[in-house]
Amino acid sequence: MVFSDLFFLFVFLPAFIILYRFGGWLDGRHVQDHETPSHIWRNAILVVFSLLFYAWGEPIYVLLMIVTVLLNYLSALWMVSWKATRKLALVVGLIINLLILGSFKYLGFFARTLDSLGLHIDVPEISLPIGISFYIFQSVSYLVDVYRAEAPAQRRYADLLLYISMFPQLIAGPIVRYDTIAREINSRHATPDDIYDGAFRFLIGLGKKVILANQFSEISDRFLADELGSLSTGGAWIGILAFTFQIYFDFSGYSDMAIGIGRCLGFHFKENFNHPYCCDTITDFWRRWHMSLGSFFRDYVYIPLGGNRRRQWFNILVVWFLTGMWHGASWNFIIWGLYFGLIIMVEKFTIIPRRDKIPRPLLHLYSLLIVVLGWGIFYFDDMGALSTFFKAIFGVSDYPTDFTVEGAIFDNFWLWITAILFCMPVRGWVSSVPERLMPGHMGTVRNITLVSRVAVAAVILVISVALLIGATNNAFLYTRF
Repeated sequence: MVFSDLFFLFVFLPAFIILYRFGGWLDGRHVQDHETPSHIWRNAILVVFSLLFYAWGEPIYVLLMIVTVLLNYLSALWMVSWKATRKLALVVGLIINLLILGSFKYLGFFARTLDSLGLHIDVPEISLPIGISFYIFQSVSYLVDVYRAEAPAQRRYADLLLYISMFPQLIAGPIVRYDTIAREINSRHATPDDIYDGAFRFLIGLGKKVILANQFSEISDRFLADELGSLSTGGAWIGILAFTFQIYFDFSGYSDMAIGIGRCLGFHFKENFNHPYCCDTITDFWRRWHMSLGSFFRDYVYIPLGGNRRRQWFNILVVWFLTGMWHGASWNFIIWGLYFGLIIMVEKFTIIPRRDKIPRPLLHLYSLLIVVLGWGIFYFDDMGALSTFFKAIFGVSDYPTDFTVEGAIFDNFWLWITAILFCMPVRGWVSSVPERLMPGHMGTVRNITLVSRVAVAAVILVISVALLIGATNNAFLYTRF
């Protein structure tokens, strides 16, 4: 099940809201009887619906997640109960998590690689559990935060299951660090402003996914998904530019919806995107793109390895090798990770120290070119197709352009313009207009903002539902990672 699905929007989500509100009423009765805050019923309903949400597409692998949470629960209790062996408990817990991730995600890749080298190893056919990379990383976050005494160990298995399985961010992130929401699991309150802002954020994300990302997926597939033998240079550029917009609006849209639902429930997830295509270096880009993954590798890999203090170049390459591996068990992802790692390493000694002396438009164009070419590496997991694509994009093609390129541009002219605008901080600019025009009239400004948001939300919902009826290409890209 995905957020941009009519069943989710009009059956699953309303049923969850009704039962969650009923759970809130039961928790309120508990407060009257015991004079202590309670989230027992709301948490139980959230766990049940989260497991249903996951089991909808992965009925077998929901058991894997439940067992994984149990093993992490026991590892953390081991840490706090027998402090003399707490490091051993951490190591055992990390090994278990990495073995689970490695077995399902990388065993087939390593077997294929060895088989291609002539070792004749049987390649196991193992399907990848949806969202396993995200919930394993959250499990690692939990264990390390408990080991570092940055968050308490959960004494209730159900509460840890809630943290790992929470359906708003279970499938495609953001990667929610345990210390971010540890207190909110049993002590949270969703104010009217939280619900209002969260619902609006959810609908903004829905619009990004359905109105923008899904349309760009049709354009990118038209040029890149099928036989590339006749791919023109113009087609290669239009196809990868369409994918550049598709992956941004798809992934940031999911993050918006996850953050919005979490906000409505009283959880405050951290931002995952900050207008990454407004970057002026690749280093800046990765501070803005998938921020939860970047901060995870920084705090749990880069800094423990030595960070900037020693072997910086080695630490950077290790982090980016792992970043590529995290995205998928394929050589193109490893190449993609090392590609960005090498560029970031070079930037630290060339561009960044002189950034103030280089015209910003030039830096921006340089960054976008590097990012777009990087998405070309990311897109193709077949090395032959990857080679053909890069030959076409650099002009080594018998077809410089064709009529389909012109059609993709002019038939979708307003789609391209809208995408460019919404890659910039348009919402921030627009939301500040009433306040600038009417300073000192905060009540009027608030009313105008409220009416505007309701109107925008209604338009997004109507258009999205219309586009979802009969839609065939609606999956989120990052659910496969």
